[in-house]
Amino acid sequence: MMLDAVKTGSWLTRERLSVYPVIFAIIGMAGLFFVWFTGATALTDRFGKPIGTDFSGVWTAGRMLLAGDLTGPFDPHKHVAFQREVFASPGIDVYGWHYPPFFLAVAALIALLPYLPALLVWQAATFAVFAATLRAIVPGHGLLVTLVAIGFPASLLTFAHGHNAFLSAALLGGGLLMLGRRPLLAGVLIGLLAYKPQFGVVLPLVLALGGHWRAIAAAAATVAAMAALSTLACGPEVWGAFLKGAVFTREVVLEQGATGWYKIQSVFSAVRSMGGSLALAYVVQAIATSAVLLGLATVVVARADHRLVAAATAIGALLATPYCLDYDMAILGVAIAFATAHAIEKGFVPYEISLLAAVWLMPFLARPVMQATGLPIGVVTMVVFFAAIVVRARRPNFLSFPFWSLARGTRA
Repeated sequence: MMLDAVKTGSWLTRERLSVYPVIFAIIGMAGLFFVWFTGATALTDRFGKPIGTDFSGVWTAGRMLLAGDLTGPFDPHKHVAFQREVFASPGIDVYGWHYPPFFLAVAALIALLPYLPALLVWQAATFAVFAATLRAIVPGHGLLVTLVAIGFPASLLTFAHGHNAFLSAALLGGGLLMLGRRPLLAGVLIGLLAYKPQFGVVLPLVLALGGHWRAIAAAAATVAAMAALSTLACGPEVWGAFLKGAVFTREVVLEQGATGWYKIQSVFSAVRSMGGSLALAYVVQAIATSAVLLGLATVVVARADHRLVAAATAIGALLATPYCLDYDMAILGVAIAFATAHAIEKGFVPYEISLLAAVWLMPFLARPVMQATGLPIGVVTMVVFFAAIVVRARRPNFLSFPFWSLARGTRA
């Protein structure tokens, strides 16, 4: 009986789908508030870290820019010294600036506010855009989608770190959603995602094979415009500083694993965490990236349903890069939404509902399990999810069956 429930997904009723995310959200946010507001100072948590951890790197970079230091954020030594001064903590961890120059405009805008109000505004605004994107992907179920988004473990990780994963997911999800309707807007959204270039590895292939030439042109124009404006505002030397900072990010954060292998949820990190050499990690990652590109190519060339193409693209964006942290798995929310929207209309296949639930839960487990055991369950789950989407896209009627609708709670 239990296996049948897992196979059909009948265990996940609408009521449970409404309640479980709320429970996760309440427990998660209670834990965050306990850590944040039982610290020694108004800006640091009980562990001596800035509230919102990674957000401190963005906010302080904006403050440096507003003070006239246009290249300082790219110098990790100057940047961390400034952070330690702001947060009055000489032993504070390094929360670096790893973004292209054009994202400095966003950092400067955020830094116009004091730290805690800036963090609140950033989190609220980017989550609102993220949730709106998911609602647009799965239309007609706004409240349910919002509840699932709030309790999504990757959302809680993003809240905890004050990170920009909501923005990344919204730009990618919105761009993929708009490709067939408003290609120019889709291209602009995809172009804006260039502030996190590691997630754009799969996009040129998907766009080119899909014949989305207007979107490609709009994306290229958007990136070119941002680069030009950054050069005019900060001077050409900012690009040299960026490239120098990128070397530090690659060598220290990625290759040496200063962040912690268990936080980086990639094939590259999995190999390194198991003792693999740097060369082996790059080779295995290259093989994985090539496999993802091949899988995406077969789906796009086969003219599969655009929602499955979008789901595979979102998962592929995470698998194709060596640098994907666990909070970046907010992008999985986009993949889950596209896959669910397709299945609600076409019918779920056996085990699909349970797989979607496992993917939703996985960001909660990926870091602690990998830290405790070394097992990269996050990467493995994403690989299984990607393979399932590719098979579904290539064989639309594969094992399809009537299902208990997540939206209506009745037999479809």
